[in-house]
Amino acid sequence: MTERNIRVEALDRPAVDDQTVEIVERKGIGHPDSLCDGIAESVSRALAAAYLDRVGTILHYNTDETQLVAGNAAPAFGGGEVIEPIYILIVGRATSEYEGTTIPTEPIALRAARQYLDAHVPHLDVGTDVILDAKLGEGSGDLQNVFDDGSVPMANDTSFGVGHAPLSETEEIVLDTERRLNGEYATDNPELGSDIKVMGKREGDRIDVTVAAAMIDAHIESLDAYTDAVDGVREYVTDLAREHTDREVDVRVNTADDYDEGSIYLTTTGTSAEQGDDGSVGRGNRANGLITPNRSMSMEATSGKNPVNHIGKLYNLLSTEIAESVVDEVDGIRDLRVRLVSRIGQPVDQPHVADVHVSTESGVAVGDVENEVGRIVDRELGDLSDVTRRAVDGEIATF
Repeated sequence: MTERNIRVEALDRPAVDDQTVEIVERKGIGHPDSLCDGIAESVSRALAAAYLDRVGTILHYNTDETQLVAGNAAPAFGGGEVIEPIYILIVGRATSEYEGTTIPTEPIALRAARQYLDAHVPHLDVGTDVILDAKLGEGSGDLQNVFDDGSVPMANDTSFGVGHAPLSETEEIVLDTERRLNGEYATDNPELGSDIKVMGKREGDRIDVTVAAAMIDAHIESLDAYTDAVDGVREYVTDLAREHTDREVDVRVNTADDYDEGSIYLTTTGTSAEQGDDGSVGRGNRANGLITPNRSMSMEATSGKNPVNHIGKLYNLLSTEIAESVVDEVDGIRDLRVRLVSRIGQPVDQPHVADVHVSTESGVAVGDVENEVGRIVDRELGDLSDVTRRAVDGEIATF
């Protein structure tokens, strides 16, 4: 193994906590873009598992072009109906034959997509409220050849991944808000749909949280019941935010509602995809689950790409994990950014450069932590196969 090209230097911007304005967003699992991310990743895992089961190795595939065309619905207090179904097209490339073994890639993809929707958008009836389709062509020969027979795969692209740590208070609030609303809160409050979008804005020492929460009409009998549901979300998020910060926090929910006009965020299925909101893979959350314009971000879609040698997946997942590992293990770091750059055809564990930028606490110089940071980066790059395994097993979130 040749020595890896790892660079550690001072962060070229103020630490996020030192910036006057910070903006953070998360699109919840029921948002049309996130639905595409989730379906693409579930198809990716299903294909990888099928390849391992049938031929003993993960073959070339990518399913990161999944698209959603919105439907139309007529929500009503007590229960409405879908008028025009949502259409979801799973698009990509997948190897369907290998050394005499046939792999039914499109049926595998459709089955995985149906199971994902059943689990995460239970009010959406697959086959009636949503139509699933799959068009998976064969991969191009030159990219298939990048899958090397050696122990270390070759990069399929010249690209990069970006990660950062630690999360700021605003980032923690936004991420935790959506996950817990779609978790414990929704379990006890079935009127809350899975399409929850959260925007956090910190200005100085004040954090404003704006939540767009789709409500499910079958569990909302009247406008009073709707306003109670909105108030319940606001109170829950306000309490949640106080777990993460001592700053002033203001939470607003469904701010586009106009009660006088009867215009409220009421849905039949719990997602805005039923009412004209289209979706695509990679248009929403980055690999760490957030959209963070104050940070460097890759525009690559992480979900749906193969986890063996696709840099758009591997390096975005790994750079985030490297950043988190460094912050956990090295004292004195306030803000850290990791950028991993690849060259097509080169070993994935040998990036063209691993570029780490560090903002340290007062009294700690970058030189004081440089060697330890570099050692952790080198260690994590040497264990890329574990990232592949955990991605296949669904142990790593991609959006």
